[in-house]
Amino acid sequence: MRVRGRRQPRTSPRVAPVGGRQHGCDPHSAVLRGTIRPRRTTTSPLTAALATAWVTAASVAAVIACVLALAMLAGCSSKSALDGTSWKLVGWTVSSLDPNDFEITAAFAERLISGGSGVNTYSGSYTAGGDGTFEVGEIAGTLMGGSEPAMRAETIYVTLLGEARSFAVSDATLTLYDVGGNESLIFESAGG
Repeated sequence: MRVRGRRQPRTSPRVAPVGGRQHGCDPHSAVLRGTIRPRRTTTSPLTAALATAWVTAASVAAVIACVLALAMLAGCSSKSALDGTSWKLVGWTVSSLDPNDFEITAAFAERLISGGSGVNTYSGSYTAGGDGTFEVGEIAGTLMGGSEPAMRAETIYVTLLGEARSFAVSDATLTLYDVGGNESLIFESAGG
């Protein structure tokens, strides 16, 4: 009880001695040595898998949003010669697989390339200059699985698309060339 006008002497709370000393004052106490640690919680494998799936989905969404934003910014400049066209892959020069056995397409709109890559769908930014230069930016795609030949075809297509450095349009054919000027991907018009 405090009496008004008089100061009460300050007393420290009583602490039960540990090993003959006040708790916390012993330099060898478990608290000071760090041997008492907070309890760690564990998560179930399902919770960890859901958290990983959520992070992966959020990452893919962020990449697609960035690609679309870049495509919109690129769309502010002059229109590409390929904008508004759609193509179906009919040939390539590096594989014994026939691209006609797979649904591989490319559609160009406002500096954005998108389509089917054999199993999955993809999109990314691209540039196509009036001088025939061509380059695809970062490609984002869905992550579904398919048959072994279809997955190989998709890998070949995405690799060759990323390596393309020039293009030519003749009649209803679009041809992409690699850095050495060699034909790599041949498309036929799919309308548009």
